[in-house]
Amino acid sequence: MSDHRIIKKYPNRRLYDTEQSKYITVADLRTLITEGIDIEVQDASSGDDITRAVLLQIINDQENKDEPMFTTEMLTRMIRFYGGKSQHMFTDYLGKSLEVFLEQHQTYQNSLAEMFDQSPMHSLSEITRRNMEIWTDMQKKMLEGTSVMSRKTKKDD
Repeated sequence: MSDHRIIKKYPNRRLYDTEQSKYITVADLRTLITEGIDIEVQDASSGDDITRAVLLQIINDQENKDEPMFTTEMLTRMIRFYGGKSQHMFTDYLGKSLEVFLEQHQTYQNSLAEMFDQSPMHSLSEITRRNMEIWTDMQKKMLEGTSVMSRKTKKDD
């Protein structure tokens, strides 16, 4: 099996996995994603890439369950960035934050595996040190990006 799947979405809302040659549900699609398989959803009629819309549908389904990831306040703030001068910067920041989180999560998982070979204090100290490096670097880059944008805005005036 490949790490990338083409899914066709038909007008009757059915999803068809082209690799497995069978219809799947949105829940099946979510499972593929959580297993690390990249997906591309195409409108069966037009061939248009509708992956983002389907991913948003999956997020919406998850958010309507018992423990949503986003609070109303977070969603409201995110909406306010659309169309504003800071939309691109916010998108970059969110992407970088997610990358940092995933890297920290992997570091944590690796540290847990190594914990049986080392003392717990050494592992925790290493995680803390690495987290500080990552956050310091990210903040520095964000501040550099902000000062560049401020200078561009002033030049445009």
